[in-house]
Amino acid sequence: MSTALNDSTRNGVDTATLFATIDAVKAAPEAARFQFRAHNEWLSGTHNRSTIHDYFGVGDERTHERTFTFEADHPAVLVGRDNGPTPVEYVLHALAACLTAGLANIAAARGIRLSEVRSTVSGDIDLNGILGLDPAVRNGYQGITVRFTVKGDAPAEDLRRLVEQSQARSAVLDVITNQVPVTVEVTTA
Repeated sequence: MSTALNDSTRNGVDTATLFATIDAVKAAPEAARFQFRAHNEWLSGTHNRSTIHDYFGVGDERTHERTFTFEADHPAVLVGRDNGPTPVEYVLHALAACLTAGLANIAAARGIRLSEVRSTVSGDIDLNGILGLDPAVRNGYQGITVRFTVKGDAPAEDLRRLVEQSQARSAVLDVITNQVPVTVEVTTA
């Protein structure tokens, strides 16, 4: 590994590439427009599978280096066969992953070396909404709590600020906390 790479890599983040990306988007804002996609297929009961492979970004159609496959189901107590996490558990994972990735990037950009980042994300849900038994109860989470443990070579207040900045820039937190327009189109045969 070259010295230049060692100097620009912090927390597994290539900071030279990170700053070059920021500069490139500043110079060409249209390059920042992305469309991510998930393709889903019902298998049986509450079991379904999503694949993620293609997306649009930096002005062109692109693909990941490999296809990612995700199983989703419900546990037996919720009429499923437990072939995968529930869709709402994927939301918790997405939030944890987004906040953690952002935290690592921000720490790297600020010159902070991390030694540990752990989180537990929990969401409270009342099935009376989903099951249509109480129209006053929302279908989704009533509240989500994220608990972080962050260790690194910076004072505790600086480590807390990493989490705060990650919250401020998290796309998933934004999706969860702000009303995102969703369009559903149906083709029948």
